[in-house]
Amino acid sequence: MAFEQVKFYQTGTFTVGNRLLEPELRSVQADTTRTNSLNSGHRACQGCGEALGARYAIDAAMEATDNQLIAVNATGCLEVFSTPYPETSWQIPWIHSLFGNAAAVATGVAAAMRAKGRETTRVVAQGGDGGTTDIGFGCLSGMFERNDDVLYICYDNGGYMNTGVQRSSATPPAARTATTPAMGPEPGNVFGQGKNLPEIAMAHGIPYVATATVADLRDLEAKVRRAMQIRGARYMHILVPCPLGWGHASADTIRIARLAKETGTFPVFEAECGEVTSRLPIRKRLPVEDYLKPQKRFAHLFGPEPATATLARLQALADRNIRKYALLEET
Repeated sequence: MAFEQVKFYQTGTFTVGNRLLEPELRSVQADTTRTNSLNSGHRACQGCGEALGARYAIDAAMEATDNQLIAVNATGCLEVFSTPYPETSWQIPWIHSLFGNAAAVATGVAAAMRAKGRETTRVVAQGGDGGTTDIGFGCLSGMFERNDDVLYICYDNGGYMNTGVQRSSATPPAARTATTPAMGPEPGNVFGQGKNLPEIAMAHGIPYVATATVADLRDLEAKVRRAMQIRGARYMHILVPCPLGWGHASADTIRIARLAKETGTFPVFEAECGEVTSRLPIRKRLPVEDYLKPQKRFAHLFGPEPATATLARLQALADRNIRKYALLEET
């Protein structure tokens, strides 16, 4: 990844340590002049990973575009908790689209800006995994195929959290949701279904695809900056743990996101024109159980008789990610 590696003094911790850095090396969130694009006063749950991810991503995009940014937001958690009528927590030009057409609306906004000669005004579309991998999948694929000049950001919390924690095509195998209950011979979500949107985006051959988590602020900000330097269709997939739907403590959102990456469950990488160009290596490899145990949606796997066969299948999926993306190799 093309950004300067920052050395921290707090050895043995993950502390950012911005106060020890020169101003030009500090993160966007450490800058007192940040735009606070998603401002206080919204109604997200305590510990909401999506609110955190949106704040990180949009503030970084605003900085990268000199505040010349328009956001199009699909229906979903982010839209509902940030814009309860007649209020809003957004401090940028922001448009609410339908559940499934954010990519198409953003395409139209980008075309309008181009027709008006406002080439420096950039467009971001954003939505959850339900509005991205399911309902908005067709519009998103069309945006990729046309190579429209839009950055689409998916905040993946693995389900339809706003409407009662139903399964989406991004829900992981064996996870309990309202529509995949922990009952029967194979409780939770079934194996072998769903969609891997980053890989689907790569298959379209678009200029830029990246994954990130809310546990690695600098990585996320650097990828947004990189995306805004590129013209054409771009896609970012950000893992955003949901305390409500995942059943973890609200104070553990960052820890859970980090465990997803360190176990190989969620590979963090960049790709350009369909080819992986960099990945964020695992610092300390951990068993997948360390990621699953803090989440109540996987509690049925750790009863009096642990579901060892299911746990082995989940570990195998993580191991495959590690091999496929070379996550144990330094880049």
